[in-house]
Amino acid sequence: MRLVVDANILVGELIRARGRELIARPQLELYIAESAWEEACNELNKRITAMIQKGVFSQEVGQNLLSSAIALAEARVLLVPHEVYADYETVALSRIPRDPNDWSTVALALVLDAGIWTNDNDFLGCGLPTWTTETLLAHLANEA
Repeated sequence: MRLVVDANILVGELIRARGRELIARPQLELYIAESAWEEACNELNKRITAMIQKGVFSQEVGQNLLSSAIALAEARVLLVPHEVYADYETVALSRIPRDPNDWSTVALALVLDAGIWTNDNDFLGCGLPTWTTETLLAHLANEA
């Protein structure tokens, strides 16, 4: 199953054990736009730092989680350079008027003829299939 991953869903799932297991599943062919990857890396670092500061886990555990999460994403999610989907910016912007900052994810999904893995309602109605983590898990369970 070919999916373009929204930055927020990638961050959330990389922090969860369940999410890391899902990302590692070979049935998933995952892609991310260059700008979304930059956003995901920054947000992942911020969230893990906040969790360390709140005492959710130690500095060492947090740094190990950050390193392993980034390594998993680099191994399983193909980073697609801006020039691959740049020509689709105008059409993508017209499909996601509520959050134009996410145009690159829509553009990449158009180029790849892929769905979008997201929990962000701004993608609803963009003319592309959207998958939440829950619907994706249910779909994969039905395939097994």
